Amino acid sequence: MTDTKSKGNFDIFFRRKPAMMLVALKRIARVRYGSILAKEVDCTYSHAVKILQSLERLGLVMFEKKGRIKLIRLTKKGQEVAENIENIKRLVD
Repeated sequence: MTDTKSKGNFDIFFRRKPAMMLVALKRIARVRYGSILAKEVDCTYSHAVKILQSLERLGLVMFEKKGRIKLIRLTKKGQEVAENIENIKRLVD
């Protein structure tokens, strides 16, 4: 999304940060760290964590604990939602 018109069109339907987190997780199949994901969608780490906790409650993402690090992965349902978000984004851009 390069212009403000398309950004506005997408924002009518979705909260930008949670939607873009799902899309970012889908785009790169490997497991992600919260701090990297926060940078990708341009938000603070603490805001990203709150969003990810909400997405986990919805069954869209899951966390894997590896030592002190939590890795984030889309669930099957999360994958489907991310694909649909991308499709809608293409239609309104």
